[in-house]
Amino acid sequence: MQTNFSLAQLADPQTARSEQVLRACVHCGFCTATCPTYVLLGDELDSPRGRIYLIKDMLENDRPATQEVAKHVDRCLSCLSCMTTCPSGVHYMHLVDHARDHIEKTYHRPLMDRLTRALLARVLPSRTLFRLAIGGAMVAKPFAGLFAAVPGMRPIAAMLRLAPARPATRSADEGVRLFPAQGARRARVALLDGCAQPVLRPEIDAAAIRLMTRMGVEIVRPGGGGCCGSLTHHMGKEELALANARANVDAWMREIEGEGLDAILVTTSGCGTTIKDYGHMLRTEPAYAERAAKVSALARDVSEFLAAQELPAPVIAPGIRVAYHSACSLQHGQRVRTPPKALLTSVGFTVLEPAEGHLCCGSAGTYNILQPEIAERLRARKVANIERTDPQVIAAGNIGCMTQIGGGTGLPVVHTVELLDWATGGPMPAELAGVRAAA
Repeated sequence: MQTNFSLAQLADPQTARSEQVLRACVHCGFCTATCPTYVLLGDELDSPRGRIYLIKDMLENDRPATQEVAKHVDRCLSCLSCMTTCPSGVHYMHLVDHARDHIEKTYHRPLMDRLTRALLARVLPSRTLFRLAIGGAMVAKPFAGLFAAVPGMRPIAAMLRLAPARPATRSADEGVRLFPAQGARRARVALLDGCAQPVLRPEIDAAAIRLMTRMGVEIVRPGGGGCCGSLTHHMGKEELALANARANVDAWMREIEGEGLDAILVTTSGCGTTIKDYGHMLRTEPAYAERAAKVSALARDVSEFLAAQELPAPVIAPGIRVAYHSACSLQHGQRVRTPPKALLTSVGFTVLEPAEGHLCCGSAGTYNILQPEIAERLRARKVANIERTDPQVIAAGNIGCMTQIGGGTGLPVVHTVELLDWATGGPMPAELAGVRAAA
C-alpha cells in the first residue's frame, strides 16, 4: 500500500511503525473471510482491510478521529485472526493499537461511553475494586433487563449479566511469593500476579502451581507486579497500560538479575499476548527498552512451557470428552495451537475440535461489555459449534473466554491446566462434580 506521511510525521515512532504496517498491505482481502465482525455484519469497514483504510486516512491527514472511525475501530475484537490469514505479514495488532491510542486522545466520546470506559479502566485492573464490584453486581443482577432497555446503558446490563453467581473468593495462597519445587529443582519461573483472573477463578493459578511444583519447578511471584495492562491497552488508554508494563518489568527483572528465571509464565492467554509485546510497547524508553525485551523473550503461556517439559504420569484415566476452545490470543496472538491439545490427549482426555475454531467467542477483554450485541451473536455461534461436538466439558486457556462461553452454555468450562493438574494427581475441578469419568 502506498503511503504519504511527511518526514515530520515519521519522526514519531508510533507513526513510523504504522507506516511500515500499512506499506505491507497489498489489499488482497484474504483477511475478510476470517474476520468475525465482517463474517457477521458483511460491512467492508468492519473488516481488517476496511479498518486499515480508515486508519490510514486518519493518520496520514493527522486529523482527529471521527464518530465513524471510532465506531468501526471499536468493533474490532483484536482477535488477530487476520494476522494468521494474511499472506503479506501485515502486523495489524500494532496498527490498531496505534489507532485506539489516537482515538482516545482526539475523539470526544458520548458521556455514558466515557464513564463506562473510565469505570472499567479503574476497576478491572484492581483486585480490591473488582471484588467489591462483583459484590455489587450480584445484588444488581436482577435489574440487568431494566438497564438493557435504557439507551446507552446496555454495557451496564452486559456487566451485570457477566458477573459470577458466586461471591469473589481469595486463594488460600494469595500473597505467597515463593512456591518451592518438590524434589530436585528442574526450573525456576515467575508467575504473573494478574488482576481479573485471580478474582474470578483463583483455582486456575492454584492448579498451575500444584502441577508445576510436583514437576520440580520453583515458582516465584515477585512483589510489585500485577495487571499486565492489556485491558487498558486495548481501550487506547496507553499511559495506564504502560505503567502496568513498567511495574511488571521492574518486578521480573529483580528476579532475572537475582537468582534468575527460566521463564515468565502466564495462565491467561490475553495477558500473554501483551507481555510478549512489552519489548515493542516500551521500545522508545531508554530505561526500559532492553529490559522489556528480555521480559518478552522469557514470556510463555503455561501450556507452551508444559509442552517442553515432562509431565507427571497420569494417576487416573479420565476418559472425558473435552471440547478445546482455542482462545484467539493464544492461537493468533501467540501462535500457540498444538501444545494444549497435545497435553490434554497425553494424559487421557479425548480432545474435540469445534468447527470455526478460528472465530472469536466475543469476549476480547472488555469487548463483551462495550459491544454486547456483537459479542452475544459471536457467543451464540461459538457455543453452537462447541455443543455440536457433544462434549462433557469445555477447556480453554483464557479467563475471558471461559466467562463468555460459560454464560451461554450449561456445560462446565475449565482451564486446560486444571484438567492437567487433576489427571496427574491434583483435585478434581469443582465444575466437574457431575461429570462421569472412566473407571
